[in-house]
Amino acid sequence: MAPTKVKLAFIDNDAKRKTTYKKRKNSLLKKTEELSTLCGLQACAIVYGPNDDEPEIWPSASGVQNVLAKFRSEPKSEQSKRMENQESLIAQSIVKGRKKIQELVQENKHNEMCLFLFQCLKLGNFELHDNKATSVDFNILSSLIEKNLYNISKRLEWVKVQPLMQAATHEVALHEDGNGLNMNANTKQSQQFINFLNVC
Repeated sequence: MAPTKVKLAFIDNDAKRKTTYKKRKNSLLKKTEELSTLCGLQACAIVYGPNDDEPEIWPSASGVQNVLAKFRSEPKSEQSKRMENQESLIAQSIVKGRKKIQELVQENKHNEMCLFLFQCLKLGNFELHDNKATSVDFNILSSLIEKNLYNISKRLEWVKVQPLMQAATHEVALHEDGNGLNMNANTKQSQQFINFLNVC
Protein backbone atom coordinates (compact mmCIF):
# COMPACT_ATOMS: atom_id res chain seq x y z
CA MET A 1 0.00 0.00 0.00
CA ALA A 2 1.47 3.35 -1.05
CA PRO A 3 2.13 5.84 1.78
CA THR A 4 -0.22 8.79 2.08
CA LYS A 5 1.30 12.02 0.82
CA VAL A 6 1.55 14.57 3.62
CA LYS A 7 0.37 18.10 2.94
CA LEU A 8 3.17 20.51 3.87
CA ALA A 9 1.34 23.20 5.81
CA PHE A 10 1.53 24.67 9.29
CA ILE A 11 -0.44 22.64 11.85
CA ASP A 12 -2.81 25.01 13.66
CA ASN A 13 -3.74 22.62 16.46
CA ASP A 14 -1.18 23.06 19.27
CA ALA A 15 -1.42 19.55 20.68
CA LYS A 16 -1.21 17.92 17.28
CA ARG A 17 1.70 20.17 16.28
CA LYS A 18 3.70 19.26 19.41
CA THR A 19 3.03 15.56 18.90
CA THR A 20 4.06 15.77 15.25
CA TYR A 21 7.22 17.70 16.16
CA LYS A 22 8.32 15.11 18.73
CA LYS A 23 7.61 12.20 16.41
CA ARG A 24 9.37 13.68 13.39
CA LYS A 25 12.30 15.00 15.41
CA ASN A 26 13.02 11.53 16.77
CA SER A 27 12.64 10.09 13.28
CA LEU A 28 15.07 12.68 11.87
CA LEU A 29 17.72 11.93 14.49
CA LYS A 30 17.30 8.19 13.96
CA LYS A 31 17.55 8.52 10.16
CA THR A 32 20.68 10.67 10.51
CA GLU A 33 22.31 8.02 12.69
CA GLU A 34 21.32 5.25 10.25
CA LEU A 35 22.67 7.22 7.29
CA SER A 36 25.99 7.81 9.03
CA THR A 37 26.34 4.19 10.17
CA LEU A 38 25.18 2.40 7.01
CA CYS A 39 27.02 4.62 4.52
CA GLY A 40 30.09 5.43 6.62
CA LEU A 41 29.82 9.18 6.25
CA GLN A 42 29.94 12.23 8.49
CA ALA A 43 26.57 13.69 9.36
CA CYS A 44 25.00 15.76 12.09
CA ALA A 45 21.60 17.09 13.07
CA ILE A 46 20.65 20.26 14.94
CA VAL A 47 17.02 20.74 15.93
CA TYR A 48 15.66 23.81 17.71
CA GLY A 49 12.34 23.04 19.37
CA PRO A 50 9.78 25.86 19.67
CA ASN A 51 9.88 25.74 23.48
CA ASP A 52 13.44 24.50 24.03
CA ASP A 53 16.20 26.68 25.47
CA GLU A 54 18.92 24.52 23.94
CA PRO A 55 18.96 22.70 20.60
CA GLU A 56 18.90 18.93 20.41
CA ILE A 57 21.89 17.62 18.47
CA TRP A 58 23.30 14.41 17.10
CA PRO A 59 25.80 12.80 17.55
CA SER A 60 27.48 15.11 20.09
CA ALA A 61 28.68 18.70 20.42
CA SER A 62 32.18 17.79 19.20
CA GLY A 63 30.75 15.66 16.38
CA VAL A 64 28.57 18.53 15.19
CA GLN A 65 31.51 20.95 15.35
CA ASN A 66 33.68 18.62 13.26
CA VAL A 67 31.02 18.27 10.54
CA LEU A 68 30.35 22.03 10.47
CA ALA A 69 34.08 22.80 10.33
CA LYS A 70 34.50 20.48 7.36
CA PHE A 71 31.47 22.02 5.66
CA ARG A 72 32.71 25.58 6.18
CA SER A 73 36.12 24.67 4.77
CA GLU A 74 34.52 23.92 1.40
CA PRO A 75 34.23 26.67 -1.26
CA LYS A 76 30.97 28.62 -1.21
CA SER A 77 29.95 27.09 -4.53
CA GLU A 78 30.31 23.58 -3.10
CA GLN A 79 28.47 24.49 0.10
CA SER A 80 25.35 25.56 -1.75
CA LYS A 81 25.59 22.99 -4.55
CA ARG A 82 23.15 20.51 -3.00
CA MET A 83 21.70 22.68 -0.27
CA GLU A 84 17.95 22.47 0.29
CA ASN A 85 15.67 24.77 2.25
CA GLN A 86 11.97 25.41 2.49
CA GLU A 87 12.10 28.03 -0.25
CA SER A 88 13.88 25.77 -2.73
CA LEU A 89 11.54 22.87 -1.96
CA ILE A 90 8.50 25.07 -2.56
CA ALA A 91 10.04 26.32 -5.82
CA GLN A 92 10.60 22.73 -6.97
CA SER A 93 7.02 21.87 -6.05
CA ILE A 94 5.74 24.83 -8.08
CA VAL A 95 7.78 23.79 -11.12
CA LYS A 96 6.48 20.22 -10.88
CA GLY A 97 2.92 21.49 -10.47
CA ARG A 98 3.17 23.72 -13.53
CA LYS A 99 4.64 20.88 -15.57
CA LYS A 100 1.80 18.61 -14.47
CA ILE A 101 -0.78 21.25 -15.40
CA GLN A 102 0.81 21.65 -18.84
CA GLU A 103 0.72 17.89 -19.38
CA LEU A 104 -2.96 17.79 -18.40
CA VAL A 105 -3.76 20.69 -20.73
CA GLN A 106 -2.07 18.88 -23.62
CA GLU A 107 -3.83 15.63 -22.74
CA ASN A 108 -7.22 17.38 -22.62
CA LYS A 109 -6.56 19.07 -25.95
CA HIS A 110 -5.57 15.72 -27.46
CA ASN A 111 -8.76 14.12 -26.14
CA GLU A 112 -10.85 16.99 -27.53
CA MET A 113 -9.35 16.54 -30.97
CA CYS A 114 -9.88 12.76 -30.79
CA LEU A 115 -13.54 13.32 -29.96
CA PHE A 116 -13.86 15.87 -32.76
CA LEU A 117 -12.25 13.47 -35.24
CA PHE A 118 -14.59 10.63 -34.27
CA GLN A 119 -17.60 12.94 -34.59
CA CYS A 120 -16.46 13.92 -38.07
CA LEU A 121 -16.13 10.26 -39.06
CA LYS A 122 -19.53 9.46 -37.58
CA LEU A 123 -21.38 12.39 -39.18
CA GLY A 124 -19.45 12.29 -42.43
CA ASN A 125 -18.55 15.98 -42.49
CA PHE A 126 -15.83 18.27 -41.22
CA GLU A 127 -17.19 21.42 -39.61
CA LEU A 128 -15.96 23.55 -36.77
CA HIS A 129 -18.94 25.03 -34.97
CA ASP A 130 -16.95 27.77 -33.25
CA ASN A 131 -14.02 30.02 -34.05
CA LYS A 132 -11.88 29.01 -31.07
CA ALA A 133 -9.73 26.49 -32.93
CA THR A 134 -6.07 27.46 -33.14
CA SER A 135 -3.14 26.35 -35.25
CA VAL A 136 -2.10 24.10 -32.37
CA ASP A 137 -5.50 22.38 -32.54
CA PHE A 138 -5.10 21.77 -36.26
CA ASN A 139 -1.57 20.44 -35.75
CA ILE A 140 -2.86 17.96 -33.16
CA LEU A 141 -5.73 16.99 -35.46
CA SER A 142 -3.33 16.50 -38.37
CA SER A 143 -1.08 14.32 -36.22
CA LEU A 144 -4.07 12.21 -35.15
CA ILE A 145 -5.18 11.72 -38.74
CA GLU A 146 -1.68 10.69 -39.82
CA LYS A 147 -1.39 8.28 -36.90
CA ASN A 148 -4.75 6.67 -37.67
CA LEU A 149 -3.93 6.37 -41.37
CA TYR A 150 -0.64 4.71 -40.49
CA ASN A 151 -2.37 2.24 -38.15
CA ILE A 152 -4.95 1.46 -40.84
CA SER A 153 -2.27 0.85 -43.46
CA LYS A 154 -0.36 -1.49 -41.13
CA ARG A 155 -3.59 -3.33 -40.38
CA LEU A 156 -4.30 -3.75 -44.10
CA GLU A 157 -0.80 -5.11 -44.64
CA TRP A 158 -1.40 -7.61 -41.86
CA VAL A 159 -4.69 -8.69 -43.40
CA LYS A 160 -2.94 -9.23 -46.74
CA VAL A 161 -0.22 -11.39 -45.24
CA GLN A 162 -2.61 -13.60 -43.29
CA PRO A 163 -3.44 -15.90 -46.29
CA LEU A 164 0.29 -16.43 -46.90
CA MET A 165 0.82 -17.39 -43.27
CA GLN A 166 -2.15 -19.75 -43.26
CA ALA A 167 -1.10 -21.41 -46.52
CA ALA A 168 2.43 -21.93 -45.27
CA THR A 169 1.14 -23.35 -41.98
CA HIS A 170 -1.17 -25.86 -43.68
CA GLU A 171 1.58 -27.17 -45.97
CA VAL A 172 4.12 -27.76 -43.21
CA ALA A 173 4.33 -31.48 -42.50
CA LEU A 174 6.19 -32.88 -39.57
CA HIS A 175 7.26 -36.51 -39.76
CA GLU A 176 9.80 -38.54 -37.87
CA ASP A 177 12.55 -40.54 -39.51
CA GLY A 178 15.85 -41.96 -38.39
CA ASN A 179 17.47 -38.52 -38.31
CA GLY A 180 14.77 -36.79 -36.25
CA LEU A 181 12.14 -34.25 -37.44
CA ASN A 182 12.03 -32.81 -40.96
CA MET A 183 9.92 -29.81 -42.08
CA ASN A 184 8.61 -29.67 -45.65
CA ALA A 185 6.89 -26.50 -46.82
CA ASN A 186 6.04 -24.80 -50.07
CA THR A 187 9.28 -22.96 -50.84
CA LYS A 188 7.67 -20.35 -53.09
CA GLN A 189 5.05 -19.30 -50.55
CA SER A 190 7.58 -19.23 -47.74
CA GLN A 191 9.83 -16.97 -49.79
CA GLN A 192 6.88 -14.65 -50.53
CA PHE A 193 6.21 -14.35 -46.82
CA ILE A 194 9.88 -13.61 -46.07
CA ASN A 195 9.95 -10.97 -48.82
CA PHE A 196 6.89 -9.30 -47.32
CA LEU A 197 8.54 -9.13 -43.89
CA ASN A 198 11.67 -7.61 -45.43
CA VAL A 199 9.59 -4.89 -47.10
CA CYS A 200 7.86 -4.04 -43.81
